[in-house]
Amino acid sequence: MSHLDTAFSLLSLTLVLTMFSLPIAEAQTTREEALAQAYPGADIQAERVFLTEAQRSAAQAQSGSEVPSLLIARYVATEDGNLVGTAYVDTHVVRTKNESLLISLDAEGQVMRIEVTAFLEPLQYMVPEAWLAQYQGQALNADLNLNRTIRPIVGATLTARATTTAVRRVLAINAVLND
Repeated sequence: MSHLDTAFSLLSLTLVLTMFSLPIAEAQTTREEALAQAYPGADIQAERVFLTEAQRSAAQAQSGSEVPSLLIARYVATEDGNLVGTAYVDTHVVRTKNESLLISLDAEGQVMRIEVTAFLEPLQYMVPEAWLAQYQGQALNADLNLNRTIRPIVGATLTARATTTAVRRVLAINAVLND
């Protein structure tokens, strides 16, 4: 066996071992699972809502971020005809790839929970569920920002910024739609 063959064999073995040691994307929660966990026993209806330009402008002003589309995907949860909460899908770019969050609000419009339904960035940039829990009970206000009410996270700064922006955007859209 020549030195070239030996080197090629070692390189091939290294590549195979590396492939098996790379983190495999964990299955994120599906929307249906997340909705059932957020609103157990509730009747959940999917809706598509079109914002007016005035509503879009108001939501952008309240959230401090762009509302990229007039089409809003949301889920309305009711029990015995009473509103239990509303959940919104927010898909945005973290660094160079998309993340989709299902942001569930209670009947008063405060954050109940956030579920990651898609994360296409490397897993090292994904924030843990415990970090997402700090949004629970939050309403839209000036302090709902990183380094204020929301603690930053080392190693996932861009994800933390994108998540905070998404939560602020959803809270503003919900407020505008309920005015």
